[in-house]
Amino acid sequence: MCSPVPARRPPFAAHEPARDGPLAVARAFLRLGFTSFGGPVAHLGYFRQEFVQRRRWLTDEAYADVVALCQVLPGPASSQVGMALGLMRAGLPGLLAAWAAFTLPSALLMMTLAQGLAHASAPAGLLQGLRLAAVAVVALAVWGMTRQLCPDLPRRALGLAAAMAALAAPAAEAQLAILAAAALLGMVLLPPPPWSGHDGPLLPLGRVASTTALVLWGVLLVSLPALALRWGSPWDMAGAFYRAGALVFGGGHVVLPLLHAAVVPGQVSEEVFMAGYGAAQAVPGPLFTFAAFLGAATQSGPSGWLAGGLALLAIFLPGALLVIGALPVWSRMRRWPPARAALVALNSAVVGLLAAALVQASIHAVRGWADAGAVALGCLALAAGLPPWLLVLAAAGLGWAAGA
Repeated sequence: MCSPVPARRPPFAAHEPARDGPLAVARAFLRLGFTSFGGPVAHLGYFRQEFVQRRRWLTDEAYADVVALCQVLPGPASSQVGMALGLMRAGLPGLLAAWAAFTLPSALLMMTLAQGLAHASAPAGLLQGLRLAAVAVVALAVWGMTRQLCPDLPRRALGLAAAMAALAAPAAEAQLAILAAAALLGMVLLPPPPWSGHDGPLLPLGRVASTTALVLWGVLLVSLPALALRWGSPWDMAGAFYRAGALVFGGGHVVLPLLHAAVVPGQVSEEVFMAGYGAAQAVPGPLFTFAAFLGAATQSGPSGWLAGGLALLAIFLPGALLVIGALPVWSRMRRWPPARAALVALNSAVVGLLAAALVQASIHAVRGWADAGAVALGCLALAAGLPPWLLVLAAAGLGWAAGA
């Protein structure tokens, strides 16, 4: 008589009753919020070590599928992975706990820095060091993303065209049009990547909850600009940061051109923008907390801690809504070849947008051969494995000493 075959354990912990409440989720993510240096790719490694290997909340198969979903959604990919893990473990309260614990340490640091720049005269050398470090970080990001996301001639041509268009029309609305055009071209011209055939993660969310989240995502995207036209600030600020979080693919450095177009000039000076972006490389947690710095440093409308918190919520809210809404339909979306081709084209276009932002930042930050040499040395140091946060601290210190 054959013994019964044991049932295979579901790869997703969310298929089982959650054993942890939101406080346990918050404790797990708070430690990562204070120690996760290195950017989105490093964050994904930290998450795997903590939640797959150490805590065994889910399997490698499940974790890889969550990462794949968040990579193709607009928004901060690593933060969305954290939100999804919190959602899987403790429902919607777990999502909020994971986001807050992972995000607030760096956000508070960035808002404190913005307040310092607003109420004190920072040394010019320190600001210049931060700007040059930011140029080096963005330059290496452009190089790495070009190799990964534009490996062939059609995608390189698409990225170059996006960069030229963004330089000719740097406004945020124009960049959104560039992304839309790239997606359409990809659906028509690019071959879709193969589909693995593996269904995406299914979370304990009803159709009403997921549909409501997607509808709210679209309603806010349309209504916030209308409210800004009627009421002005703070709706204008909320709309600008919400659009950046809702429509940028890839997260991390890719959000730089949209934020730059939204706040420079008018809200934040070019010098303060680049100084804050450089400082964002030296703090743990998600790079999207740069929005908290920009909100706190704004020169019109609400400012300070209130504006920083508003900007922070606005830029992360669309990513959270998409995590809640997109997980149940992930498997169906991946089955459609034109959608996969459009995502490939979007990845190439965002490389071009980031390259255009690099050109604009270099024009303002690199003032001579000495600055160009410093940027080149910074790129070499990063390529050799120097952590970005350490480069930023070194550049700020050297700039301060040189300007003293």
